[in-house]
Amino acid sequence: MSEVKDAMKSKDTVKSTTIRSVLAEVYAADKAPGSDGAVSSSSILAILRKAVRRRASPFMSLADSAAEFEKANRTDLAQKEKQEAELLEVFLPALLSEAEIDRFIREIIAEQPQLTSEPNKKRAAGMLFKTFYSKVDRSLVDTDLVRSRAEALLAEAS
Repeated sequence: MSEVKDAMKSKDTVKSTTIRSVLAEVYAADKAPGSDGAVSSSSILAILRKAVRRRASPFMSLADSAAEFEKANRTDLAQKEKQEAELLEVFLPALLSEAEIDRFIREIIAEQPQLTSEPNKKRAAGMLFKTFYSKVDRSLVDTDLVRSRAEALLAEAS
């Protein structure tokens, strides 16, 4: 909340508006049917990541706003979206690196050798993901990277 106040005091409308929009999403998640009245920190991180990805994300090819604006020759709006994404990325913790993800996956494969002998590769991947996400918070990893690395390491181990 202090970030919003600081942005408002310095008359930084882009920053204050961006932070307010994310806060509104958090409040909406808090009030959503089925929520118990408290939003977990991992849910807040997921909302933040979604907001960054929606604006401008290197992980999504043309699904983000900035890329769409650039395709339409609206560089002013594309720049605004990128600036908002950079503002929000400050609030996110760093994602685990590919090497760290590989280390966790290799540990799981070593602990559960039945994963490599499982004839159904989708089932083996599902068991690996279940164990992986019990050890690692989902908000600290790029799930697409985890999936691709898990498939590659399972294929390599079998």
